[in-house]
Amino acid sequence: MLSGLKVLDFTRVLAGPLCTMMLGDLGAAVLKVERPESGDETRGWGPPFDERGESAYFLGVNRNKKSLAADLDDADDRGLLRRLAADADVVVDNFRPGSLERRGLDPADFLARHPALLWCTITGFGEHSDRPGYDFVVQAERGWMAITGEPDGAPMKVGVALADVVAGKDATIAILAALAARGRRTEALPADRRRLHVSLSQSAAAALVNVAQNVLVSGRDALRWGNAHANLVPYQLFDTADRPIVIAVGSDAQWRACALALDIPALADDAGLATNAGRLARRDEVVRAIGARLRTAPAAHWLARLDAAGVPAGRVKTVLETLAEVEASPLTGVAPSVPGTAVRLPPPLLDEHGPSIRKGGWGAFAPGGHW
Repeated sequence: MLSGLKVLDFTRVLAGPLCTMMLGDLGAAVLKVERPESGDETRGWGPPFDERGESAYFLGVNRNKKSLAADLDDADDRGLLRRLAADADVVVDNFRPGSLERRGLDPADFLARHPALLWCTITGFGEHSDRPGYDFVVQAERGWMAITGEPDGAPMKVGVALADVVAGKDATIAILAALAARGRRTEALPADRRRLHVSLSQSAAAALVNVAQNVLVSGRDALRWGNAHANLVPYQLFDTADRPIVIAVGSDAQWRACALALDIPALADDAGLATNAGRLARRDEVVRAIGARLRTAPAAHWLARLDAAGVPAGRVKTVLETLAEVEASPLTGVAPSVPGTAVRLPPPLLDEHGPSIRKGGWGAFAPGGHW
């Protein structure tokens, strides 16, 4: 869908590379600019490393790109990058404020001279903050750790660098929206609408969604619920005779179906539990009764009954079990989740395409951005 679009990628680590990888998955020609010798620092974030010496971390967010090693402090390399940026459709960076400007690569100048160009900068804490943006710090400062973990345990981060992931997807959405706006107009978009800023901090705050709304409406701070839900009962992890499962009752009809599927008619017929508000008020009683019942038989038995009754439930699977059920590769990662995407090129070696880029610029990409 983005065939022919040229994306100059000045990003590294996770949020930015995820954004540009998604654009590449959608068909854009993505040129990743990296430091000479060391490249994106995640190339060294291992083990594990593959047989080429590339870290699994780097491989996870850098497919469908070509790599150019260029030194921003070298005059000739800066000249090359100016030419590449001038002919790009989109530039994405995650430099700290002032880094590009000090080297004569001011985004405002490029936007003024090139009326079709879009420039997106991803930061940790906003365009005016010089703080480095690391997912773990953002999870701590934006309430995520305070609501993650067991109620009587320590604050806990999410198992995936999800603040980075959400920010990367937000940046992709912002770029696609600007491209759509650009395509609808006969005149150029104003520079301020082509200058996009996305921060991990704001993306993480917005991602609090219903948890934030609970606090705004109630005036009370959010708590940690472990594997339970603040607003729904039963909606949590339970042990069976052999392995844990989760049950996620989201409606009163599902509640009655759940109680009957588990052979607990007293709960199904209790008028005080017919609504979610009633079940919330008697959370401990409901959870205790269901937990005792589930421990009498293995997970497969209960899941078959719950599935037949239309009650959302599932086994707790490992990452290895999950990957066995989806399309995934040790070289190119998990298959894209967005319709209309494709894996066309493995993650590049450092400066793998440098000679061809230095010789032919964007011409090193075949027409339409395909390889």
